[in-house]
Amino acid sequence: MPALCRDCLSEFEAGSRCPDCGRPNVISHPELFDLSIAHMDCDAFYASVEKRDNPDLADKPLIIGGGRRGVVSTACYIARIRGVRSAMPMFQALKLCPDAVVLRGRMSHYAAVSREIRALMNELTPAIEPLSLDEAFLDLSGTGKLHGHPPAVMLARLVKRMKTELGLTGSIGLSHNKFLAKIASDLDKPQGFAVIGQAETQDFLTQKPVSMLWGIGAAAQANLQAAGIHKIGDLRRWPKDELVARFGAWGARLHDLSFGRDNRKISATREVKSISNETTFPNDLRDPDLLDGHIWRLAEKLSARAKAQGLAGRVVVLKLKTHDFKTLTRQTALHDGTQMADRIYAQAAQLLAANLKFAPFRLIGLGLGDLVPEAQGDRAGNLLDPQEAKRLQAERASDEIRKKFGDQAIVKGRALR
Repeated sequence: MPALCRDCLSEFEAGSRCPDCGRPNVISHPELFDLSIAHMDCDAFYASVEKRDNPDLADKPLIIGGGRRGVVSTACYIARIRGVRSAMPMFQALKLCPDAVVLRGRMSHYAAVSREIRALMNELTPAIEPLSLDEAFLDLSGTGKLHGHPPAVMLARLVKRMKTELGLTGSIGLSHNKFLAKIASDLDKPQGFAVIGQAETQDFLTQKPVSMLWGIGAAAQANLQAAGIHKIGDLRRWPKDELVARFGAWGARLHDLSFGRDNRKISATREVKSISNETTFPNDLRDPDLLDGHIWRLAEKLSARAKAQGLAGRVVVLKLKTHDFKTLTRQTALHDGTQMADRIYAQAAQLLAANLKFAPFRLIGLGLGDLVPEAQGDRAGNLLDPQEAKRLQAERASDEIRKKFGDQAIVKGRALR
């Protein structure tokens, strides 16, 4: 059986230890050297960057998030062992982990680190499809001759270089399509390397919960369970046409995924049509002040991603999911595009105010659509808000200060909500 040492990158026949370096950090699989579709996911990315930059935090539970009235953005694995999870209210997280160190996120810094990771990926293949700052799909098909090694070896080298050169860790999922590669990357975190081969695909999926499928949230899971569908294997017992009749086009997608079929290609040239972020609350939320704080933090995240990608959006989109799982989508168009947190927040806050009557909400999200190059954005003045130009100028100045002194150098009061 093909095997690989993740420490010295030796290729050999299966064994519990590497015959060259003697270490046990070995992965083996019958299809290890035949698969080429991968998903790389950084481990607790924001928290890992902060621990790298400040070694005094290495052995401490660390939470990245807002003030006591905010929510957890991410948490290190020490804090996760205590039960801390993303989107958890900060007060609840601190009850579970009262000794945690809490830091506010430095989105512009994380974007810069993300570009360093992307540069390492570019040395492996041009076929890279980023999903966010800390994860991406890679297609290494046909790169064996170029590198002199199969994709599995090069992926192991990638995460090894991330650790030695950047001080960060990541987990690899390797399979024969995107759906399964994404699943595999979550199987062995942190610092994992998991493989799902073609021969084992259906057996692997049969007893897995339907919640493992992409796009299955609480409401979708409830609909499937009402039809007696709890496991992925349950879907296979339904004829495809019956799934389509009951669930529409989504039913056809579910049928294919239940058999592990996913024909989507990894595309580095796919046009980015929108940027979005969302937060799901552990408990339904109606407090306007708390919701406003979430709007600002989401606006900051969108702004950082847009600036990192050199884009501006001409449409601001607000997504709300009510307590009874109804999804509301509201949007407003701008005269020109924007990548500035202040303008995104201002538009989103107006949309939220007009829809507070539908509260409480279990999810809130923000998006930028109708994307254009950043040079086409933030050019027009606002006659109804003559102070906007000054605020945008202040935001650009703040960005420069944060580049030099970190995102903690300047924090807006509304971020504390």
